[in-house]
Amino acid sequence: MYFVLINMISYIVMGNDKRKAKRGAWRTRERTLWLLAFIGGAVGGWIAMQAHRHKTKHAAFKYGMPVLAIVDLSLLAYFS
Repeated sequence: MYFVLINMISYIVMGNDKRKAKRGAWRTRERTLWLLAFIGGAVGGWIAMQAHRHKTKHAAFKYGMPVLAIVDLSLLAYFS
């Protein structure tokens, strides 16, 4: 249940950051996006990146988020 919830939150926060970027509003810190990914929300963050075309040109996000997503899924499979 935690995995689903944290990924939903990560997806929403990433999508919200994209909306803020389009409007020129105050943005969500990258540190927050990474924190959500590190605590299990990398899959949701990566899906949001693809769906909203957000942070896809940043190498750290482009390569780091999928790696973290694989780690998250591997840990989920191991502990399930």
